Amino acid sequence: MKQYRVVQVGCGGMAHHWIDMAGNTPDLEIVGLVDLNRQTAEECAKRHGLPASVVFDTLDQALSMAKPDIVFDVTVPAAHHEVTLAALKAGCHVFGEKPLADSMERAKEMVAAAKASGKLYAVMQNRRYLPQMRGLRKALDDRLIGDISTVNADFYLGAHFGGFRDAMDSPLVLDMAIHTFDQARFICGEDPIAVYCHEYNPKGSWYKGHASAVCMFEMTNDVVFTYRGSWCAEGLNTSWESEWRVQGSKGSSKWNGANEIIAEVVSAPDGFIYKHDRITIQPLDTRLVGHDGCMDAMMTALREGKEPETVCTDNIKSLAMVFGATESAKTKQRVEIGA
Repeated sequence: MKQYRVVQVGCGGMAHHWIDMAGNTPDLEIVGLVDLNRQTAEECAKRHGLPASVVFDTLDQALSMAKPDIVFDVTVPAAHHEVTLAALKAGCHVFGEKPLADSMERAKEMVAAAKASGKLYAVMQNRRYLPQMRGLRKALDDRLIGDISTVNADFYLGAHFGGFRDAMDSPLVLDMAIHTFDQARFICGEDPIAVYCHEYNPKGSWYKGHASAVCMFEMTNDVVFTYRGSWCAEGLNTSWESEWRVQGSKGSSKWNGANEIIAEVVSAPDGFIYKHDRITIQPLDTRLVGHDGCMDAMMTALREGKEPETVCTDNIKSLAMVFGATESAKTKQRVEIGA
């Protein structure tokens, strides 16, 4: 089995899970750690039982001395552009945290660089690898409720982060909605065409910027996706995975974002209100779940010379939904989306 040498950039909180995932993958070896704060990288190496020699002051130094095959980009969004371009230029594959970039212009440049390099650049979208998500998608692919016309997602949490999110202009849409938007694309199998979004900051909010939003997306094949969300909603909170309703030509399905996935399908097409059969949709077993499932899929694709679901050329479409929504909120206009 080929061994892949890995340099990880970013050694903060999320970084530890990436190192653990590498440790659980037989053909991955961490050969470099880089962080703006060298002490953070040294403490990270010590925590995971890695030798002090894996710590480098800069990515350029790590690329030239450790000779990695893959770079894990676990930095803040503003750094993804610089890290990814440097790694691709050095001939490395890149697995990065979401979002792909902090602007569409930079995202397009990164995708173009990945295409030109012939290397794999994929993004961590862990929610795609939840058994409930996969089960719902399979039921829809099997046309349990017929042709899909409408997908609705509700996301309501009272998240008291403190720190940078509290000061952001659009904390919900820019920092969180990428997950839900990508889930919507996965669930219905369609891509965005246009969006109208209204952002606002409710009474009682502890955020400086708009912590709530309502979005309506026009998707391909005449599907409409609506998103309602808030990060300052106290009480009756949804799960982090949102609550979902999908309407089809033969029935509807719902997922509460946890373990309940149901559908009601027309059984007797007669009368004013038709009768329906209730069906429980089963989660679809996956080898690994969440972050581990996404890492497994990215590595499997790399080994087999294929593209994973979250390859940058596809994931940029989810990112385009984010920036289309923020542009619409600013202009108060319908915005066409192009990735």
